[in-house]
Amino acid sequence: MARVDLIIPKMGESVSEATIISWSKNVGDMIEMDETIIEIATDKVDSEVPSTHEGKLVEMLFNADDVVKVGETFAILETEGESNDSLTPEKITTPEPNTVKVVEETVIKAVESTKTIITNSEDDRFYSPLVKSMASSEGIEMSEMESIPGSGKDGRVTKSDMVSYIKTRGSGPTTTQKTDPISVPTPKIEEPKHTPITNTGDTEIIEMDRMRKLISTHMTASKQTSAHITSFVEADMTNIVNWRNKIKDDFKKREGQNITFTPIIIEAMSKAVKDFPMINVSVSGTEIHIHKNVNIGMAAALPDGNLIVPVIKQCHEKNLVGITKSVNDLANRARSGKLKPDDIQEGTITMTNVGTFGNLMGTPIINQPQVAILACGIIKKKPVVLEIDHGDVIAIRHMMYLSLSYDHRVVDGALGGQFVKRVADYLEKFDTKTIV
Repeated sequence: MARVDLIIPKMGESVSEATIISWSKNVGDMIEMDETIIEIATDKVDSEVPSTHEGKLVEMLFNADDVVKVGETFAILETEGESNDSLTPEKITTPEPNTVKVVEETVIKAVESTKTIITNSEDDRFYSPLVKSMASSEGIEMSEMESIPGSGKDGRVTKSDMVSYIKTRGSGPTTTQKTDPISVPTPKIEEPKHTPITNTGDTEIIEMDRMRKLISTHMTASKQTSAHITSFVEADMTNIVNWRNKIKDDFKKREGQNITFTPIIIEAMSKAVKDFPMINVSVSGTEIHIHKNVNIGMAAALPDGNLIVPVIKQCHEKNLVGITKSVNDLANRARSGKLKPDDIQEGTITMTNVGTFGNLMGTPIINQPQVAILACGIIKKKPVVLEIDHGDVIAIRHMMYLSLSYDHRVVDGALGGQFVKRVADYLEKFDTKTIV
């Protein structure tokens, strides 16, 4: 018999810990490969963690509501045969006879202390760290929390539920002295330097929620890490606009979903990356990591105004229909809060559509450790000079600005400029005979 450690998997570059929502198995249960053991929650997504091995669950190292770091062991299985080669000898040695008892006593003590600090709820309702943080900043006590209707699994209160409740809560205090404080495990976020603001009494002060703090830290770190520079081009989208108008109704009838401009732009980006592979890299210290897969992140706005970047994996192997289905699926699940940790990992370059908000162009911040991000502006009719056989003419065309922010440490102006121009070229040369 061998013992195998089950660990919390990586859940995105900015996620370092997760809260265990519930256990699907008990000690002594037999578990099959890929069978769900626990459900976890992070600030971005809720997810199920499957077993990487088949065997009997012999130890549960954490309980519901406990916070576990990424890469930390949360359970131990007893399996048939020899231990996994990837495990160290320390992890697979047979424990002393009283080890299980000691671990169980430790876990019980930890759970009891956690309950006295975090949980004052009579119905043992689960609240994620983000929800607790929002409640703490708004002065919402546990007795009031229990009255908030939840739309999540098993009636859990989600971030959207909290936002809606706070908006309709009235003019309650934003900060109060609480007798039963809610202890929220949060990552250490360095306080940014800021200039003091004089409050004249006509200013409302609100606290950033946890995701906004993480975004703030991530964006500031990106600016401090990369030497940002931005190049702009303008693309004639007329042929694409006319083609889409012609096929969109039939496509929706056949596929049951819309075809937007986003997958067309992503396809053009994927083709341009093949031409300029040094734009599809990441930086680690003085090392440049060149990625073979073209995994394009798609910045998506959440209902609460925060951003998340799901990733369309291996775009270079997908046709336009495949990219369209991936874009629609990820966008729908982002809006409904059903993204999985794997959906936001392994991006190699990012695209953001600022035209959605009616903006002409933007200068986006690079998503570390990538080196480039493309922004697409609104597609707008404007008069354009066209060169034809009989001379120049002025015509009404559908035009769009493209802007590429890139890391000048490793991407020179020539490469950055050529890449964004090549994306525009692929868009302008789009084959209007394309069948989807």
